[in-house]
Amino acid sequence: MDSHQHANHFGRAFAIGIALNLGFVLLEAFYGWKTGSLALLADAGHNLSDVAGLVLAWAAFGAARLKPNRRHTYGWRRASILASFVNATVLLVAMGSLLWEASHRLQTPTTVDGFTVIWVAGIGVIINSVTAWLFVSGSEHDLNIRGAFLHMAADALVSVGVVLGGVLTLWQGWLWIDPVVSVLIALIIIVGTWSLFHRSLHLLFDGVPDNLDLEEIEDCLLALPGVLAVHDLHVWAMSTQENALTAHLVCEAAVDTQNVFLKQTAHAITERFGIEHITLQCESPEFADQCPVCPALGAHATNSGDNE
Repeated sequence: MDSHQHANHFGRAFAIGIALNLGFVLLEAFYGWKTGSLALLADAGHNLSDVAGLVLAWAAFGAARLKPNRRHTYGWRRASILASFVNATVLLVAMGSLLWEASHRLQTPTTVDGFTVIWVAGIGVIINSVTAWLFVSGSEHDLNIRGAFLHMAADALVSVGVVLGGVLTLWQGWLWIDPVVSVLIALIIIVGTWSLFHRSLHLLFDGVPDNLDLEEIEDCLLALPGVLAVHDLHVWAMSTQENALTAHLVCEAAVDTQNVFLKQTAHAITERFGIEHITLQCESPEFADQCPVCPALGAHATNSGDNE
């Protein structure tokens, strides 16, 4: 799937997911009001926040495709990372609220309209599962898409728990089963969401993406003919799909830095690590010795060149 098809596919996925979930929020709120079920009304409010999360992820998905300009030279690519972080934070807060509410219900169990809760929550399982399925293909490679997927998968699990709790309450009359199931589901979701939270926070502060090893990249550059040393090597995420690299290369005087060498270097990095946005500065050992960015490494490079 090329980038244009990718954008169209997930653009439709966001539109369908938002429409389905907004419709379910209205349905759940109506029956919560009709039956007097605080549980359904509370879940409708939670699902409304999920719709907002999908809108945020969709907006970030679109913003990441805006062209760069003179004020935003990288464009708005980082919006997808920010949306991933916000979605993970909101999901963790929502599960914390669910745990808090469940602890109160364990102390003071309340009677609910089991039949209405079961069939409304059953519809929620279907809608949230379908929406999660729309994003599953991109959840492994794009943190923003993964955030949307986890949000919907979490809601599907919560709805399954509500259905199970309603069935057991009607069957055995166990009023405590609903909050217990909610606690278990919330803990599972927190464990699954923590990785998204940690990874998106890491990328927000220009951390090296998890799928890249800085030492391997440095070794790859050092293995290139004519490269004596590498310093000021930076690798970071421009978005949840694109990475960038900058580096200073200390080169032998005979290296052709204008054509063949730069082409071979960029090709090696792109082929091996999938990084396409590459900026390289080639330096002589003498210049590296005076390099203001990292003079210690520059001196070491000069010494290495002299030893050879």
